[in-house]
Amino acid sequence: MNKFIMYLKIWFGFFQLILYVFLGMQCLSSQNLLSERQKEIKKALDSKFPVILLYSPSDSIRYLIQSKFVSLPNLQSLYIDKISNNRMLNEIFSISEARPSDIPLSLRSLTTKQWYRVELYNYSLNSSVVALYNGLEDKFVELKFFKEMQVDIPPRLEQLAIYIAKTDPEVKRVFGENLKDKDIRMESTKSALNRSKCQRSLHLCVAPTFVYEDKALWTIVDLTELKTVGVKWTTVGYTGPSITERLVQNEKMMSCYCTVKNKIERDDWKFDYTLTRSDGLELTNISYKGQEIIKTVKTLDWHVSYSNTDGFGYSDAIGCPEYSQAAVVAIEPPSLKPIVENGDTIGFVLSQKYFSEGWPTPCSYNYEQVFEFYRNGNFRPVIGSLGRGCGNNAIYRPVTRIGFSGEQNRVFLNKWNEKNEVKQESWILENELTPYQDSFYIGEIESKDRDFKLRIESNKGQFHDGGRGDQAYYYFMKYHQNIDEGESDFPTLGPCCNTDHKQGPEVFLNDENLENSGIVLWYVPVIRNDSRPGNEYCWAESILENGIYVPKVYPCYSGLKFHLIAQ
Repeated sequence: MNKFIMYLKIWFGFFQLILYVFLGMQCLSSQNLLSERQKEIKKALDSKFPVILLYSPSDSIRYLIQSKFVSLPNLQSLYIDKISNNRMLNEIFSISEARPSDIPLSLRSLTTKQWYRVELYNYSLNSSVVALYNGLEDKFVELKFFKEMQVDIPPRLEQLAIYIAKTDPEVKRVFGENLKDKDIRMESTKSALNRSKCQRSLHLCVAPTFVYEDKALWTIVDLTELKTVGVKWTTVGYTGPSITERLVQNEKMMSCYCTVKNKIERDDWKFDYTLTRSDGLELTNISYKGQEIIKTVKTLDWHVSYSNTDGFGYSDAIGCPEYSQAAVVAIEPPSLKPIVENGDTIGFVLSQKYFSEGWPTPCSYNYEQVFEFYRNGNFRPVIGSLGRGCGNNAIYRPVTRIGFSGEQNRVFLNKWNEKNEVKQESWILENELTPYQDSFYIGEIESKDRDFKLRIESNKGQFHDGGRGDQAYYYFMKYHQNIDEGESDFPTLGPCCNTDHKQGPEVFLNDENLENSGIVLWYVPVIRNDSRPGNEYCWAESILENGIYVPKVYPCYSGLKFHLIAQ
């Protein structure tokens, strides 16, 4: 018996030794994430081109494109600082097959087979480069520089951010060694924090968020300086488990909606649509009774702020389920349904929903795009949040871009019973002093080369969709065919948490003349969520019904409406 106990102790000790060695290797592996990153940075800065590369020779096509790209003469200004003569750090974030939404409208008529999209980020300038490579002709057909804009981070930076967040003292104090993957949310989503280098997105920052009971612990990670710059708590409340009956249809979504252009002809309307990487569902070439009305309409970002004083939150993106860092993705196909009023069908709706994993539990999101087409020529692009989010005090600011057809347009706003022409690029904010015609109409867009005008109906909560009004920012700008100001799939535009007009579109304001030109309208509503019982808005719960959990949704929909008027 004593020998048996002795052998048992020996075997147990041997097992412990193996376990300690294994755990030590795991810990060493985790600790090496930062040291390996620092080695990558040093290697890049010491090499011919100061670029952290993503692809190895084993991926022959992307490696070849990567090599050609980093040696482009146009990129040399991103490598050496002219004043100090020091080298600036860059990194290849992705190289992927180009999709219809990656290509400006002026080039979409070309055959884009074997085209690739290349994304690079410059840490010193907080700027990005997006290029299109034509594999058939072995040349780069477009190279775009985006000042103070950030492309989506690759998975390896996502894992690095998680590691840095896990080592934060507050995270370790709350979770100890019990932190599980299911507790981590929003690890790749852009973030900001006032009074830090993340503010105004001066540095590349993300916010891995950890759910703990009825609260969420945000860890704002600076991937430029490789450290945590702040932690914040938000209240998310209690709810039931996630709803899991939805079927993930990634392959179908990618092949049927992300890599091809679809068409719809119905009720005198005709248009194309495609699901983008990170700009949601984009509609192009929208015409009514044979006349084109709108070139393109899409939602580029969801800015979600959780504090007016501390200024932290997310810059969300919606888009395709694969090869995209969109935080909230489409996992179900778009749907069509009629618009019925008083028993009569008066139009139809095209809808696309987006879910983040775990919805409707805390720190998960559900967004919906709705495009309403009426038989009388009216059109309304709608964007909505179906909760639940990462706090009960969120302010949502979705950024929608609408490019109008025609090159001879003029913009008018109402000014106390008369029309006031907007002659220069500018922005306005709806408030209690905004003058409206017939209570709701804020202005109109007239066109010399069309036989109609578009009257703009503001959203003040009258559209019977539960919306409480938008109090929106309007940005009126000149359309440039050869300058990409948001037309192709765009990097994150603007920070999450500004409380003024600096929501992203203002970077394109150049005080240009708008008279008799192409017009682009950017639309950014300001929507506040509410979790108070009986007043829920932009919120969701899991509730028990007939013995099972089902989602209870309190949506918040926003969007202006265009009325087609003969002239």
